Amino acid sequence: MTIDTFTEHAQGNNSHPDPALAPLSRGQAARLVHLALSAAAELGLDLTYQGGAALVPAHRREDSPVLGLSNLARTLARFDEDDWPVLVEEHFDQLMEQLRQGPPTAPTDPERELIQRLVPRDALPPDWTAGRPDFVPGLLSVPSTSDDGIVTMYLQPSDMGLTWTDAERFGLANLRSLTDQVEHVDHADLRLAFVTGSPFAASRALVLDTVLRESLQVDHAPYGVLAAVPARDTLMLHVIRDLSVIPALGVLLNVAARSHAHDPGPLSPEVFLVTPDFRWLSATTLSPDYTPLRLSPELESLTKILAAREAPPKSRGQQGP
Repeated sequence: MTIDTFTEHAQGNNSHPDPALAPLSRGQAARLVHLALSAAAELGLDLTYQGGAALVPAHRREDSPVLGLSNLARTLARFDEDDWPVLVEEHFDQLMEQLRQGPPTAPTDPERELIQRLVPRDALPPDWTAGRPDFVPGLLSVPSTSDDGIVTMYLQPSDMGLTWTDAERFGLANLRSLTDQVEHVDHADLRLAFVTGSPFAASRALVLDTVLRESLQVDHAPYGVLAAVPARDTLMLHVIRDLSVIPALGVLLNVAARSHAHDPGPLSPEVFLVTPDFRWLSATTLSPDYTPLRLSPELESLTKILAAREAPPKSRGQQGP
């Protein structure tokens, strides 16, 4: 079964995004770099831009910062360009304040402070990620802390005197204690739920049973759930009850692709089928020619079960196939 998602996928209406600073155009990206270099110079930072979505030291020293611009680009894309100078200046003021505070210290009470967080594998040091399993393809679960909106990840729990098992156990327990902001969206005959409002919103996928029970008031999803974690601030859900799962998948693919392309903290553009026992599987699979998407074998099987359940009973005199 093929899926029509009615979407331009990933790039919105911008047909020529900058390769490093999407979704900005090349001209917009050049303006961002100019504003960023000017703001850095005003703060006494001697930086240069050599591509790669980051300002790097003009003269390398061990204590020189490297400042990423990709999330700033995604933030600016939501605003008129007239507002950019002030936004860039505020962003660099905040960065400078963090730099003055020095490197973060380890939490004094890891059992109460650690919060588990979803992070792209390719955003972490390769020597650390080599031994860690994916939660879903390309995403890892990492212990972190949050202090006044600043999230710090801890890639070596042994520095806190913890094993990975203990650090993850503490992080998941504290993740479960967070409160979700949920918006329900009704579209035709289907309902979607958007968990937002927190830098750990997408990470709540790690404790999806708690989200369903406490935030969506769903004690059991007998056919599972469609889920997407396109960016750090967003978890998208559809509780599967009937064949509305098919149009729901199309909508989620559309919204997830756009969110992943435009929102700060991108995670994954994929939509997943979460089984009733909370196994995360792909909801789609590529055709041999890579277009269009098709239902994954697991979701295809589920739709057949749902179709049989919804089929009207045959009349007494009707012959079978």
